[in-house]
Amino acid sequence: MSLQHPTIREWPAEDRPRERFLTKGADALSDAECLAILFGTGVPGQTALDQAQALLAAFGSLGEIAGREVQELAWVGGLGIAKAVRLGVDPKKADQAIRGTVALPHGAGKEVRVLVLAKPPKDEEAKAAGADHAGLQEYVQKIQGGWADIDVIIATPDVMMEVGKLGKILGPRGLMPNPKSGTVTFDVSKAVNELKAGKIEFRVDKGSNVHAPVGKASFSEEKLLENTAMFLRELVRARPAATKGTYIKSLTMSATMGPGITLDPAAVTADLAH
Repeated sequence: MSLQHPTIREWPAEDRPRERFLTKGADALSDAECLAILFGTGVPGQTALDQAQALLAAFGSLGEIAGREVQELAWVGGLGIAKAVRLGVDPKKADQAIRGTVALPHGAGKEVRVLVLAKPPKDEEAKAAGADHAGLQEYVQKIQGGWADIDVIIATPDVMMEVGKLGKILGPRGLMPNPKSGTVTFDVSKAVNELKAGKIEFRVDKGSNVHAPVGKASFSEEKLLENTAMFLRELVRARPAATKGTYIKSLTMSATMGPGITLDPAAVTADLAH
């Protein structure tokens, strides 16, 4: 069976498990309906429920599907779980442009490809720590040529003059090393280890929203809760002193391509306090 990426379409009137999910919870849904909620959409010629039922017929159970490692189903069991938070800040003001990092206790469920731009012996130190790539001129030229097979770039302070020339390429991709995110440092071993262990970066966008990955659909409930709590604690800690009124205005959690589940900001913030 080969799955196509779902295309957006409305739910048919006769199968609306989403409404029952929102009002009664997952226990009120069948496995097929739970999968349909996860997809959120259908593929051409099928409703999401049709597609979910076909998967269950082929593979037996929701748990088996979520745990499968086969490439065709990687986007099902490997769906990212993300947190979206709307904040009461004005990102146009420099002192409210929130940006930070947090080490998720269970990682984000994604293998992070790290490039370290450094001169000897720091490049060898980075490789020993687990960096996927390390060096300087070779990678500067590759990036200028369009290479982008990386997720994060770390640079030592002494090579930032060279790295700065790549600003127009790396900036729009969100790959430019920055001291605030810990990616401009001489301690490359620590930086690499933290990223490989699950450290993520977050920042507020122009709409005062912060988006962050907190795991995969295959994670246990406990792991997702612990990752989410760690991220929210760090976000609360990053609250600017100049911010007045309600800081966290809304909270939403969703799977990739799935519907968002709105959480109560007051209740979540109170739980964090304990």
